[in-house]
Parts: sequence; C-alpha cells; structure tokens
Amino acid sequence: MKEATGELNMTVVTVVAIAAVAAFFYAFVWPGIRNSIIASTNCASAQCEADSCKITGGTRKCDKCYYGDDFKEGPITCTFQDKTGEE
Repeated sequence: MKEATGELNMTVVTVVAIAAVAAFFYAFVWPGIRNSIIASTNCASAQCEADSCKITGGTRKCDKCYYGDDFKEGPITCTFQDKTGEE
C-alpha cells in the first residue's frame, strides 16, 4: 500500500508541476508571442507613408503604417528586413 501511495503522490506532484509550467507560459510567454504574430500580420498587409521610413543597415523602419481593409487602422510602426534604397 505504501508503494501505491508513493506513486500517487508522484503523479500529483507531476500534474501540479505541469500545470504550473502551463500557467507560467500562458500568463507570461504567450502574450508576447501573440502580440508579435499580430504585429507581423498587420505589417505584412500595411501601407506605409514613404516619408516616415528610415533605412539603416538593411533594415527599413516605418513609423506611420496603416492596415486593415480600408487602411484606416493604425498608425503602427513596422520594421522590414530588406535592402530597399541601399547601394
């Protein structure tokens, strides 16, 4: 009977540990991942004002980008990895 109780205790400890890791991920890690995915999706379909973009070292950063069906959402800041305008 002692062995069965010990195995039950280890099962409970394992389940609690898995729940704690899942709660940590959901509370602290997932919001950052979710926001990154949303920003990436919005920037992929955004139109940016040309005068709001600066190019440095192969990176184009635009401060005034608009997205959505009618491009009225925003402005947001988008960063693109490209060589546009560089020689």
